[in-house]
Amino acid sequence: MKVKYDKETDILYISLSNEPIAESDEDKPGVILDYSVSGALVGIELLNASQKMPKPTSIEMELA
Repeated sequence: MKVKYDKETDILYISLSNEPIAESDEDKPGVILDYSVSGALVGIELLNASQKMPKPTSIEMELA
C-alpha cells in the first residue's frame, strides 16, 4: 500500500495494488474508488483532502 498527498492539488491517493485501473466510481462527493478489471479495489482518491481530514500530510497506520 502506498499513500501520496499532492499539496498543490490537495488530493490524497491511497494505492492498494499495482493492478491497472479499469474503472473509477465517485462513491461520495470527492471520494473516488478505482477498480481493476476483475472488480478488485485498487485505489482510493480523496479530493480536497485538507477539508476532509485534519492533517493530510501526516498519516498514522495501524496493522492488527
